[in-house]
Amino acid sequence: MSKIIASAVIRGAHQKVKEAQEILDKSLEQFGPKQEVEFPNTGYYLPIIYGITGIAIKKLGDMQPVLDEAKKLLPPVPKDKVWLPYLGNALDAGMATLFAEEIMEAIKYVMGPNPVEGIWLGAAEDMTIRERGIEFVDGSAPGFAAVIGATPTNDIAVKIARELQQKSIYVLMSGNTNGKAFAEQLTEEGVDLGWETRLVPFGKEIGATVYSAGFA
Repeated sequence: MSKIIASAVIRGAHQKVKEAQEILDKSLEQFGPKQEVEFPNTGYYLPIIYGITGIAIKKLGDMQPVLDEAKKLLPPVPKDKVWLPYLGNALDAGMATLFAEEIMEAIKYVMGPNPVEGIWLGAAEDMTIRERGIEFVDGSAPGFAAVIGATPTNDIAVKIARELQQKSIYVLMSGNTNGKAFAEQLTEEGVDLGWETRLVPFGKEIGATVYSAGFA
């Protein structure tokens, strides 16, 4: 892995963990540590955090130990004139970022803005996971593709979506490029979105990518 990429990953992780701490502090001050927090209509806690750490997030107060673990994972930002192996540090930074982003997404369901708005679906509900999970088991859905950001043109976005649909692959969309999201490109071209069409718009911000990881 190049030093440029590793440095960007590590710097970004530091920023996201800091941002998550600030948002958690604000939510704790406003709602208190006993405020329940979850992805609505789910029983799987926060899936990335629970799957990796075994920590069940039920209340805002449960989040601080996870952020503390995320901080421990953060490696020092590489110095410009020092060259070292960075892969392990970058992977740790990536995990810290996932923890931070999942915490921030969950807090949105408590203090806003609501992740479910317009075309954006937010976290997959239990019923959806059960229904779609059968398709992955019986082979009718061979896999999924996580699409982050936007393509250079709407035509390219439609082409990619149609090719993946033809292969029965779920397209999990999140993030944006210069304010434009892949899902928005599809809607502009009249493409139907949703679990039924296997074109799933989780959220416009990059943090919504945790819904793809959690679904996986």
